[in-house]
Amino acid sequence: MYRIKQFIWALKSEINYEDEIFINKYLNNKELELFFKLSIMDQKHSLNTAKDIKKVCEGRNNNLDKNKMIKIALLHDIGKIQYKMNIIEKSLIVILNKLTKGKIKKYTKVKCINIYYNHPIIGYDLLKQYNYEESFINTIKNHHNNDIIKDMLELEILRECDNKN
Repeated sequence: MYRIKQFIWALKSEINYEDEIFINKYLNNKELELFFKLSIMDQKHSLNTAKDIKKVCEGRNNNLDKNKMIKIALLHDIGKIQYKMNIIEKSLIVILNKLTKGKIKKYTKVKCINIYYNHPIIGYDLLKQYNYEESFINTIKNHHNNDIIKDMLELEILRECDNKN
């Protein structure tokens, strides 16, 4: 049922004026240029993830840099700019991933499969040329890496909010 909701959200995705104000508040010009290369559904997903992170940072008593966390959320899927999947491709990969228990991962020569599995590393490689802190780009690189122990609060919160959206 959740996947059906996600499909409908993706079909209805749009960035409105309020969304643009939010995005512009946290990203610099180069980041904006990269962000707007994402598909609309990925922009909206990243935006929703960032808004949830903002709530988490404001609601928890922690020492996290809220602005940094929001920026990470907005850029966490930036590796997907290498190939914009459409909603049908994305849906098929999600279904095939489930049916094959991840065995389709080995077909990374297929662009949409490569992006689905490797966008965090692609995003890491893209962003490291802009001199971000290592912790910033490592959070992006590892947001789907379940082998990383959950002792990194930034990574834990990003995963939590990413999975919700």
